[in-house]
Amino acid sequence: MTNGVTIGQAAAFVGVTIKTVRHYHKLGLVDEPERDGSGYRRYGSAELLRLVRVRTLAEAGVPLAGIAPMLDADATRFTVALADVERQLTSRIEELTARRDMLHRLADGDRALLPERAVALLARMPGLGFTADEVAATRDGWVLAQALAPEGFDDYLTNFARALHDTRLVALARRAAVAATWEPDDPRIPAFASAVADHYLADPALLNTVTGLQARSEAATRYMLIAQHGEEPTPTAERLVALFETKLREAGIPVPGPRSR
Repeated sequence: MTNGVTIGQAAAFVGVTIKTVRHYHKLGLVDEPERDGSGYRRYGSAELLRLVRVRTLAEAGVPLAGIAPMLDADATRFTVALADVERQLTSRIEELTARRDMLHRLADGDRALLPERAVALLARMPGLGFTADEVAATRDGWVLAQALAPEGFDDYLTNFARALHDTRLVALARRAAVAATWEPDDPRIPAFASAVADHYLADPALLNTVTGLQARSEAATRYMLIAQHGEEPTPTAERLVALFETKLREAGIPVPGPRSR
């Protein structure tokens, strides 16, 4: 061939690199021209047209392995093949969109791991006097609970939302934070644990915040993993919880135990 262009010129005309053209040759997508008398390979109109078609299909998302069959297909098979590529691209777009949305949610750690309803409840807690550490511990517990007992998590949130409207319970929770700093043998501990247990026992819906997830999990182990998550509690806090759970068991409430670390 005495007419035509070099590989560099062909690549520039088509809008790809020389390396890409050679890759197309290696895959058999475009025939490599014979060398002319000067030893150069010259690309004519047929090769350039084939290069344009290959590049266009590749840019449209067609895998390179599927381009040759499409170029060699008749009109009907080409249309069917295009429709299949479109379905694959649509699926990929949906996947990428979901990943992008997750990246946006990661800007807010809570929203990346918990449903909006749970995030809204966490946002209410500081206004009720709960500390940042308490809110963080609650969030971590919920992430774990949602993973270990997902079928009961929505009902749990319903019961928790109701509990936040219970001013007596909120006051008890605030006092529990203070009580955790007492000495383990403080004589006020049994009475306080009993008062908390009595408040729960008087309200079945409130009691579900303790028993709901455990009742729906397959084994007590899941409940214990949820209940015992977080930092090591103080000896006083452990005693308070042990007394609280003991009173619930004495009332016939199925709470796994005894607690152990």
